[in-house]
Amino acid sequence: MRSPGFRRTCTAAVAAAMALTAVAACSGGKGGGATTADGKTAITVNCMPPKSNKVDRAAFQNDIAAFSKQNPKIQLTAHDTFPCEDPKTFDAKLAGGQMENVFYTYFTDVKHVVGINQAADITRYVKDLPGWNEIDPKLRAMYTVDGKVYGVPRTNYTMGLLYNPTLFKKAGLDPAKPPATWEEVRADAKRIAALGDGTVGYADYSAQNQGGWHFVAELYSQGGQAVSADGKKATVDTPQGRAVLRNLHDMRWTDGSMGSKQLLILNDVQQMMGTGKLGMYIAAPDNVPTIAKQYGGDYKDMALAPMPGGKATLAGGDGYMFNRKDTPAQIRAGLKFLALETNTPGQGLSNWQYLSERKSPVGLPEPRLWTQGGSYDRKNLALKKQYANIPVGNYRAFADGNPKLTPVIEPPNAQQIYSVLDSAVSAVLTNRNADIGGLLKDAQTKIDSVLAQQG
Repeated sequence: MRSPGFRRTCTAAVAAAMALTAVAACSGGKGGGATTADGKTAITVNCMPPKSNKVDRAAFQNDIAAFSKQNPKIQLTAHDTFPCEDPKTFDAKLAGGQMENVFYTYFTDVKHVVGINQAADITRYVKDLPGWNEIDPKLRAMYTVDGKVYGVPRTNYTMGLLYNPTLFKKAGLDPAKPPATWEEVRADAKRIAALGDGTVGYADYSAQNQGGWHFVAELYSQGGQAVSADGKKATVDTPQGRAVLRNLHDMRWTDGSMGSKQLLILNDVQQMMGTGKLGMYIAAPDNVPTIAKQYGGDYKDMALAPMPGGKATLAGGDGYMFNRKDTPAQIRAGLKFLALETNTPGQGLSNWQYLSERKSPVGLPEPRLWTQGGSYDRKNLALKKQYANIPVGNYRAFADGNPKLTPVIEPPNAQQIYSVLDSAVSAVLTNRNADIGGLLKDAQTKIDSVLAQQG
């Protein structure tokens, strides 16, 4: 759910855009024309880290300074937009000509942005981006529509099982052998909860669309899908869907391994993990530093395993697209910046030395942008290992096993689908007598309606 999938229709976007009073010059998107008075190519880029994130913000500013020194004929202006993409204003900015020349998007945005003709086709230019062919083809494909390239991947993630190896040991479990099936998750959660003293074996989200998000992730892990291949029909009322809800119901009510407090969201579960009282939950690797920095968690008490189930893992990520009004010179300038910021091992977002020296965590298994085994990937892994400052052994199982699972991105209209499925997940976690079949039948009907409205 890091990737809000729902977008308003183009008509609604245009209507919202009418509220915007400032319209950028046609030649260059938000921030003015394509060239400055002294003949420089002018570009704007968004997603500068917020002031509260001092290390990443300083790194971004340093990168801009280095880029400007190396490219004196380019004037780069970074916009302090955080979150990088606000679903409430995204379409309006696009339609109103307010989007930057180089702008941040989730993987799930790409077809929508292209479909409403708000992205530049960069196919003829991207071949000049150093390392373009080193990027994992699956990730490059996220920004390719009908054979044309519209963007450059920035980061990626896949879901796995985040667990506490210290609690595993206390419960007599082997932390080097985390559960690989949902049956094993259930059994291990029961033993961890038996430690008592408020310890919870397994936790899951069930509110604010996050319950639906995790339902889909767990559905994927067992080989299911949320919608049909053509995107027109829901496919949640299936044996795999019933297995997801049955497992949650039984851990909650039969085993008592999920604790009594329910209707949890991301922050609740991260806090539980930070206190050392939670055994497991599904998450992406980026949860680890959040738990450590915001909730006092110890890196040694967090480890990652592949997504249980062995079939697939929910995958996502983000990248940069280019404003449809960009000139060829602006596209080339933007790609030069991305070469530094996103696509060079040891620089930009992958400057592991800089981050390690400033006590930011280095050593997590993702993002892993480049094709595994390729020259960029090998260099990046070597640098990450050199400057690692967290226990990388805790993530080896994830790094080795998760790439073997099929990555599946979120369904279309994800947020609306998640909202529907929230009700099913919350019901089985708060009502011992919940009708699993009835809940999924109802969810199927409602999701079909959502998909029909989107044409």
